[in-house]
Amino acid sequence: MTTLSIIIVAVFCIGYLLIAIESVTKINKAAIALLMFVFCWTLFMIDPGEYISGAVGDMKALAVSEVMERHLGSTATTLFFLMGAMTIVELVDQNGGFNFVRDMLKTRTKRKLLWRIAFMTFILSAVLDNLTTSIVMVMILRKLVESRKDRLIYAALVVIAANSGGAFSPIGDVTTIMLWNKGLVTAAGVIMEIFIPSLVSMIVPAYILSLSLNGKLEVSDFSQNERVDNHLTEVQRKTVFFLGVGGLVFVPVFKTITHLPPFVGILLVLGILWTITEIFYANLALPEEHGGMQKRVTNMLSRIDMGTILFFLGILMAVACLETIGALELLGDGLNTTFNGNHYLVTGIIGVLSSIVDNVPLVAGCMGMYPVAATGDMAVDGIFWQLLAYCAGVGGSMLIIGSAAGVVVMGLEKISFGWYMKKITWIAFVGYLAGILIYWAERSIFFNS
Repeated sequence: MTTLSIIIVAVFCIGYLLIAIESVTKINKAAIALLMFVFCWTLFMIDPGEYISGAVGDMKALAVSEVMERHLGSTATTLFFLMGAMTIVELVDQNGGFNFVRDMLKTRTKRKLLWRIAFMTFILSAVLDNLTTSIVMVMILRKLVESRKDRLIYAALVVIAANSGGAFSPIGDVTTIMLWNKGLVTAAGVIMEIFIPSLVSMIVPAYILSLSLNGKLEVSDFSQNERVDNHLTEVQRKTVFFLGVGGLVFVPVFKTITHLPPFVGILLVLGILWTITEIFYANLALPEEHGGMQKRVTNMLSRIDMGTILFFLGILMAVACLETIGALELLGDGLNTTFNGNHYLVTGIIGVLSSIVDNVPLVAGCMGMYPVAATGDMAVDGIFWQLLAYCAGVGGSMLIIGSAAGVVVMGLEKISFGWYMKKITWIAFVGYLAGILIYWAERSIFFNS
């Protein structure tokens, strides 16, 4: 690596450290992430010709602009998807759409609730995606659990279960989608061989976390969260729910049919739901002081957590700079050289790294660096590619900012990086290792090739 590359990596590491100690510095993580983004790309601008062919003289600014716009376009699709999903879920929640789902999960025993939340999150994340599922489950948790101390434990489990559920599904996690679309894993292969390891990676942490929950939830935990000012009928509330959640389920189908990015499908669902709820409230003709305006999309858009959105922007663009200078590819190449032939160690370490930096460029780097073989561990549905899907997905649970699910839960529940690292990281790591061990046993006994 050149001196300039080392400086860029150092800036990223310093910024990451400041994000990690946010509770000490009292500086919002979004501010640090934006500074990381700007400083990394400003340093990159000093000599882009080193990394971009043709970036010399007057063409330098144009070349850098094109590279940044390409990365920004990719980042923007994630941000629009996030904003659309958050708005849809908030709209369903505000209009009582989750009431009957909450009733299905409702129990006064803390441990029973934990297991119900764990399995529902795991299943939903395979059908929807881990990001959308996390938003839905946090909204439901707010209705069920009043104690913030207990809710943090449930929210942490949501992150773990969402990432585990997304790892075995070809549409559940963006990295699995990448591998599936590239033809490196098949839908049947990844479901058949990764399902049990993913399930174990959720069950083990859930059991450990259940040991810290004792007793029963107070009756007030349910009654105080009821919506007493909802003017929609039961039929209208269920219509909102099925349009919202059913629309989210439809997004992968829409992508398959149209080949358009997922955020387009999210915006389609938002537009339909927006129109329907406007019709509902227009027919009710409620004055503003009765809450008629408060539950409309125009009002909810103003309440989007822009701090989380800007944090996402800063982190993803800073990581994009590391990808552009080749730092991530160099890291992957170094791992391959150091642990030559041991796919369990290589993918295991990549999984740990995916909790530190975004797993998308890591997986993208691996896809470009490692050739697909006709047979063996590097073939389609081979050990390397299936383990990469598992490790990149589940490994993100080890840090709160290691996955999209973690970042959005962090923003919604105001979970600090330090609390998660102290209380949850080791638990997620134990589940992560347990899943790898189960996969090894599966391959050795049932799928030996």
